[in-house]
Amino acid sequence: MEEHLTVGRVAGLAGVTVRTLHHYDGIGLVRPSARTAAGYRAYSAGDVERLREVPAYRRLGFGLREIADLVDDPATDAVARLRRLRGLLLEQRDRAAAMVTAIDGELQARAMGIRTTPEEQLRVFGAQLYDAIGSAYPATRRTEPRIAAQVWEALGDARTVLNVGASTGSYEPPDRDVTAVEPSAVMRALRPAGAAPCVAAAAENLPFQDRSFDAAMAFSTLHHWRDPIAGLREMRRVARRVVVFTHDAGDAGWRHRFWLTRDYLPEVAGLVAGRPPVDRPARAIGARMDPVLVPWDCADGFFEAYWRRPGAYLEDHVRRAVSVWTRVGPEAERRAVDGLRRDLSSGRWAERNHDLVALDAAELGLRLLVA
Repeated sequence: MEEHLTVGRVAGLAGVTVRTLHHYDGIGLVRPSARTAAGYRAYSAGDVERLREVPAYRRLGFGLREIADLVDDPATDAVARLRRLRGLLLEQRDRAAAMVTAIDGELQARAMGIRTTPEEQLRVFGAQLYDAIGSAYPATRRTEPRIAAQVWEALGDARTVLNVGASTGSYEPPDRDVTAVEPSAVMRALRPAGAAPCVAAAAENLPFQDRSFDAAMAFSTLHHWRDPIAGLREMRRVARRVVVFTHDAGDAGWRHRFWLTRDYLPEVAGLVAGRPPVDRPARAIGARMDPVLVPWDCADGFFEAYWRRPGAYLEDHVRRAVSVWTRVGPEAERRAVDGLRRDLSSGRWAERNHDLVALDAAELGLRLLVA
């Protein structure tokens, strides 16, 4: 016999009251499929699966009638509904993050003695916020079109592309036949609907025959590989062209040019100390090295992306999208964030970094290897 949960148990787990569940039953939104011997409502696994969507949609601002239409949609199954809900939640997150970052930008401007125009002030809270600044101030990792253009140009005329260490699929060219490789089950699950097919494998042991692809690419993943040189040689084996976006850990100059590592997070130097300089992996595959500049409004929230938007580093969801913050540890992170917050408030950051305001892009050690 299928196990059922009591109405009290379901209410506690869902964070709603028993009265709310009674109301959902009364309007036909979520009806329990059984009753206990004493006549109380009892919920099956299917009932709970339906119920779990209701609080999420409520937090998104949907009315109960709208929610009923969504969960009763005959054109969707449970997986499709979860993907739709996930997309809506991501959109809400990005809108909120864009607003926070816009406010931080105005606070920074005011600290520098710059007054925003009435039109700019209204955009911070207006309906056009996301359209106006969403591409410039995303919450987490997104494809930066200017960097993507450089990567895709390096792929040349390749029609079949292998994306190694593909994560959630950023920078996969939309006009080519892409196959992805990603060892993390979590990252594979986060790939959006319609993304390229993804194989569970590691870069060091690619399950493909020699010259199976026109090109192989890897974006901001080399530092996660157990043996980067072996992985690069595997890419060279399975493809006639290799394109790798990475960071030159051997160039100490970027740590001095980048105020975050110089003034607030010196622990980054220790993280990259053991990595080989980028010319070593470049030599391993016979690659040239092209610098990749970081635009001031970079849409991809990697570690260096907010070099001209310091307030973004105060946001937890921004830091959580970058592995550096986890690796330095909570004590160093807390110290760096507290110090940056003080300096932004006092105007010290603006005073020390006033020259950045005039820059549209920065050279911070990012490199594109092309072989």
